[in-house]
Amino acid sequence: MKLRTIVVVLAAAMSLAALPAAAQKVSVKDLPERYRAWIEEEVPYIISPKEKAVFLRLANDREREMFITAFWKARDEDPSTPENKFKDEHYRRIQYANNWYGRGLKAGGWRSDMGRVYITLGEPKTIERYENESDVYPMIVWFYQGQMGGGMPNSFYVIFFKKDGGGDYILYSPVRDGPQKLMPFYNGDMTNYLQAWGELRQRNATLADISMSLIPGEYVQGMNPTPASDILISQKIPRMGYESVKDSYAEKLLKYKDVVDVEYTANYIENDALVQITRDAAGRAFVHYLIEPARLSIERLEGVYRTVFDVNGIVSDAEGRTIYQFDRRIPLELNGEQFAKIRDRQVSFQDAFPLVEGDYKISLLWKNTVSKEFTSLEASLKVPPARTLTLTTPVLANRVVRNAAFAAQVKPFTVGETQLVASPRNDFSVQDTLTLFCELGGLTGELKAGGSLSITMIRNDQVVAAVSKPLAGVPDPFRVLEEFPLANFPPDYYTAQVDLLDASKTVVLTSKAAFYVTANTALPRSWIMYAPLPPAGDPSYADIRGMQYFRKGDLARARSLVEEAFRRAPGSAPIALDLCRVLAEAKDHDAVRAAALPFYRDKKNYEFAQFLGESSQALGHYAEAAAFYKDYLSYFGTNLNVLNAIGDCYVKTGDLAGALTAWKKSLELSPSQPEIAKKLAEIQGKIKED
Repeated sequence: MKLRTIVVVLAAAMSLAALPAAAQKVSVKDLPERYRAWIEEEVPYIISPKEKAVFLRLANDREREMFITAFWKARDEDPSTPENKFKDEHYRRIQYANNWYGRGLKAGGWRSDMGRVYITLGEPKTIERYENESDVYPMIVWFYQGQMGGGMPNSFYVIFFKKDGGGDYILYSPVRDGPQKLMPFYNGDMTNYLQAWGELRQRNATLADISMSLIPGEYVQGMNPTPASDILISQKIPRMGYESVKDSYAEKLLKYKDVVDVEYTANYIENDALVQITRDAAGRAFVHYLIEPARLSIERLEGVYRTVFDVNGIVSDAEGRTIYQFDRRIPLELNGEQFAKIRDRQVSFQDAFPLVEGDYKISLLWKNTVSKEFTSLEASLKVPPARTLTLTTPVLANRVVRNAAFAAQVKPFTVGETQLVASPRNDFSVQDTLTLFCELGGLTGELKAGGSLSITMIRNDQVVAAVSKPLAGVPDPFRVLEEFPLANFPPDYYTAQVDLLDASKTVVLTSKAAFYVTANTALPRSWIMYAPLPPAGDPSYADIRGMQYFRKGDLARARSLVEEAFRRAPGSAPIALDLCRVLAEAKDHDAVRAAALPFYRDKKNYEFAQFLGESSQALGHYAEAAAFYKDYLSYFGTNLNVLNAIGDCYVKTGDLAGALTAWKKSLELSPSQPEIAKKLAEIQGKIKED
């Protein structure tokens, strides 16, 4: 048996239930000792404020262990290896600081100023010691050089000195201390930096210069220290401990820790995403989304590269009700040649689904089942009623694919015969042609008669390209597709702006999208994946929309749509089940039986047994109802509601012993049922009387 290996190759940018509320924040002193020591003594210089806030909201030790694992993984330079060089180096620095710094501190050298800077920045490039000088207090000067990011200067000094000549070395501040604090026997004006600088320069010219500015070459106006040095030591250096870490994983761990399996929780990865709503020719809204995870780890086994990722989504309304829930499983299997073509490209998973009017939130979870990595997408959705005046946010495509066959399909980011190939980063090269898509719907007669649509490309508040489209004779919705070659667009950031103008050229609606053009002649483009969707005329879409209305409480619309879906697909058991749910809620019991019986009798679809039992019971057919309920229990196992209902049916048919058995079993499973206990006592009394 060959060993499995995980190859991280694509570099880039379960079912969801209602997410549980996070625990209340606790104070550090109330943490268990193990975790108090971790946050106060082991990682205080490298944990970001966001990470610390999340850690203090975790409810138990299991969650804290998950967080600590995720904390170190977020800093791991090479997650594909068992070693974590960052973690090892961090603990080495702590040990070094404890061995060499803060000799007078009982708590250990990691608490000293020198220990804090060393743990945060590591080894300085050079060290100069002034410890046995008669004309300056003991000092140690560290010099750092090299690109550190985070707005840090390319080179800088850090000075430690013994204040008044005694105690431990402390961090020197040009503004707070000044050169006057570095010299014994200085009798000048303690507020006069220039005078102190002059005297220190006579004693040590090198120290005098860096005492006024820790940044080489910085101009010291008026010979007073500028704030730049103090900002360096009080803000920039402390932030270097976590500046380069993408700490968004912490919030995701807090949100999804009870939703994803434990093995996933430490493996949150970043993503880029895009969500857009369009309407078909009949005015029905579809949500299109894409998500591009920061990496995709693929398993290599015997020359085949494979993985499987799951996508699970929930759409909820303002009241928190789940209006639509979906699951997608996408297997990926590639041979060596196919793998070579996509190994350096991002993967873009794309999908689409219908959605009825309303205000919603979508919460989407993407999981790689091989590497146990996950990412997520949360977005607000607004679907106005059909024929409402709307103008969508522009989608900016770097490529389009046109095919007449697309019109009969439902494909992500496809409108009519055109598929839009877009990047969620809206990045373009100078050789690209940008295709702008937006949708205008609900046009009034007045706007159609004299209105227009203005499309402008704006750079630094200057219009660099513009197109105007009259609205006379346009369809509703009006799908706008406009191309802009970018060869003459200088590399820069731009805004694409679309304005709906009335006959007087007054702006009625406006929408914008930012994009940028690089000097590169080409950009790496994502590899698109999506699960096949039913064709545009498939009755499943009517069923989905009907059940969305059902969950919103609009029974009339729900029934109309699900009945339409059932008429068009009378052999579909899933659609028939949805119809039974709607009809049962409407208390149309005869209709429930008519819809369910053919499936139950011919194919033994036991999912219909409970609906048939409830409708038969409501119609007074108690013996028949009991038979349906028994079939349900024999196939699906114990169900309290069914047990209780079958007991009621037995009472109606005079089978008191059967009712006694059913209710006893129900109370064994759930003793806290006072109504059932009361019924059971009454039955037991009648049996004794007989």
